[in-house]
Parts: sequence; C-alpha cells; structure tokens
Amino acid sequence: MTGILTRFSGRDALLWGHQPLKLTHDLGQQALFSRPALARLIETYPREHYSLIAMGAKHDSKLWQEGDLGGASGETVLDAITQGRLWLNLRNVSGVDAAHGHLLDEIFAELRQAMPGFDANKWQSGILISSPGAQVYYHADLPGQLLWQIAGKKRVWLYPNDAPFLTARHLEDIALFDLEVDIPYAPWYDEHARVFDLAPGEMLSWPLNAPHRVENVEGLSISMTVSFSSPAIRRREVVHLANGLLRHRFGIAPKAARIEGPGYFAKAVLQKLLRDSHWVRSQRKARREVAFQLDAGGQAAGRMAAE
Repeated sequence: MTGILTRFSGRDALLWGHQPLKLTHDLGQQALFSRPALARLIETYPREHYSLIAMGAKHDSKLWQEGDLGGASGETVLDAITQGRLWLNLRNVSGVDAAHGHLLDEIFAELRQAMPGFDANKWQSGILISSPGAQVYYHADLPGQLLWQIAGKKRVWLYPNDAPFLTARHLEDIALFDLEVDIPYAPWYDEHARVFDLAPGEMLSWPLNAPHRVENVEGLSISMTVSFSSPAIRRREVVHLANGLLRHRFGIAPKAARIEGPGYFAKAVLQKLLRDSHWVRSQRKARREVAFQLDAGGQAAGRMAAE
C-alpha cells in the first residue's frame, strides 16, 4: 500500500482493532504541518475548539489546569509550549479547516480500501502540540483513536480495555462529564501495559476504549489525533451516557449495556432529552474551569502563575 499510509499489509488489516498497530506515514511532508502554517492556524483558531492545558506531577490530574491563549501570536504560543509544561489541543481541525478536512477524508478512503469491512462512517482530527517532557495522563476515549506523530518523539503506554484498568462506570463518567483523565490509575498498571516509542512518520492505533498515557521523550511534539465512529461505536456511546445519567442524576445503578432491543431505545431517548440539559452543562463546566491565560510574551497569568 502506498499513499499517506506508506505501509499497510494484509496482516495489519487482520489485527486492526484487536491489537495495537504501529504503521508508517508521510504526513511530515505536508505543508499543513510546517511551523508557519501551524502558527497561522493557532492565531485564527476558534476559542470553542481548543484546549490549552498546563500539567503538574506525573499522573496527578488535580494539577491539570485549563488556560486561554489570550490573543498571543502563533509563534509566541509555539515558543511558550517549547519552554513550558503545556499542551495545546486544536480540536476538530478537520471541521474548522477545509484542507485538514480533505486530508482526513483521504486517509479514511485509504483505510476503507485496505479494509473493505471497516465500517467507520464519521471521523474527526485534531492537532496536539506539546512541550518537551510533557505528558497526557492515564485516560480512555469513547471513539476509535489513531495517533500520528509529526515532530518530536513520544512514549505511549497502552493498557487492557477491561477491569480493573477500565470499567463500565469509568466509561459512563467519561460520556457524562466529558473529561477522560478522571479515571483512576495505579503505578502497577504499567506491569500490564504494552509500551511503544513513536517517532516522526509513525502512527499508532489500538483497540476501542483501551486506556493509555503518553510522555514526550524528545523535542517539541506535534501530533495529529484522529477519532472515528461507526454505528456500533455510536450506540455504545449512547448507552454509556444514558447509564451515567441514571447513576449520577437519578441514583439508579444501571444493570445492562446492551446496544439493541427495547432497553437500548429507551436509553437513547433518555440521553437525547437530557444530554444538553442545564444539569449536564453545569457538571461539565465545573470540571473545566479556566485557571490561567497567556500574555503577549507567552507567560501564564492567573492562578497557575501564583501557584
């Protein structure tokens, strides 16, 4: 297979979704990922589509603080990330920028050609720019995930997607509160992880919902993150959200997570009625308080600076 993915074999197609896979790509050659292009993208990026995060000690999500770019130039932001323990997530870049959207469509056309049974019908990409030595805490994602390394080197720990590493309640909380890093982690989990070093030109995929954590090991890291969904994945997300509402809003411990039948359709109605409610919005807002803002010189001002 030749294209954006420079290697994809029949064996890779058989393993896809069942085992972690490290493949190769040529995204580093794309002008979209040059420093000037990224700086321009940062300067015009809609506020509702980015997260600026400052990190604390390893695995300590209590020190995961959200910030604001504060109108700093794109070059200033890139310099600040290079010098600090920060990461910037430009979410939904495939929806915000037409060129990135076209690129992602090309990628999924290649994947569907290589795997005729691959039933992904929705996909979205983001750009993650993070400091040397920065980390992403232990967490899990509800959609399918792909991580494409453009610059810098990362180390990725992938864990089993079942108990005790991940439970139904963890997935419910992720769906309800929209905060993936709140699931518990213990250092002994690492004994059961598979560890991958990811260099520029490499891409990693893993089984659905598999918990993972990431540390930058060399240089400013630029990655493209991709999430994708299928009818079955979307139904699971619906059930996780409905079960989270039953547990946290109504005090009812859910007993099933089936994605078909009368029970599923009742839960689909429940989550549709309540997913945009004031209660859900207030719960999510309380967990994403903005704690700092970058000034024109790229310095953090606010509670984080005081701490």
